Amino acid sequence: MRLTIADLKKGEKGIITDSSSEDIPLKLLEMGCLPGNEVHLLQLAPFSDPMYLNVNDSFLAIRKETASLIVIEKIDE
Repeated sequence: MRLTIADLKKGEKGIITDSSSEDIPLKLLEMGCLPGNEVHLLQLAPFSDPMYLNVNDSFLAIRKETASLIVIEKIDE
């Protein structure tokens, strides 16, 4: 099953495995949304959009639509 950042629940973490979609804004890639980096879902806004994340010590708010383009492998703790 293909998991993306959009599949994370509050408090869960993952490792980015693929961020090659052409629809991912360059700014997100520059801020650390790259393969091998850890992502942690900190908070969800009402209606789950946007998502507030910590990616490699950068705090980001991204739309769920964009989060669904970034493939991850979930980290079990």
